[in-house]
Amino acid sequence: MDDIAALAAVSKQTVYKHFADKQRLFAEIVAGMVNEISDRVYDEVLSISDSGDLDADLGELARRLLSSVMQPQLLQLRRLVIGEAGRFPELGRLFYQRGPGRTIAALAAAFERLADRGLLRLADAQLAAEHFNWLIMSIPLNRAMLCGDDDPAGAADLDRYADAGVRAFLAAYGRATSGP
Repeated sequence: MDDIAALAAVSKQTVYKHFADKQRLFAEIVAGMVNEISDRVYDEVLSISDSGDLDADLGELARRLLSSVMQPQLLQLRRLVIGEAGRFPELGRLFYQRGPGRTIAALAAAFERLADRGLLRLADAQLAAEHFNWLIMSIPLNRAMLCGDDDPAGAADLDRYADAGVRAFLAAYGRATSGP
């Protein structure tokens, strides 16, 4: 709390007036950082339902999602939240609900609309959204979380993961094309 008060150029008493304890302060920091990224991503995800070129638009979306999630500060925060989730499970829930959970819900809504337009085949939009998210994020995010590397993979590698994830997703959920 001393460091936070010093960074904010206020007294520790002032910090405690606004935040009852360290846990509440940490929750506000988590919410603020996750919301900052989530707010940007949310509208982008929903706009995919208007796609005229689903393959290209999903690829671009996947690249932007991966780039957002692989920011060093967010990786550090994610690792910290994971480390504290056993003691403070509400922080983990907050991070999930406002970050990945919100994105997956937006993906599910967009995928449902794409299915209504005949561009995707799916029985469960939520599951399809979770598959999409995992296909895009799993390799670089697991490496960063488990290996402690806060410098994300290079842009070319992230693009490769995004493109491969989109191809796998469309192989499972893309509309059936009629043959000659």
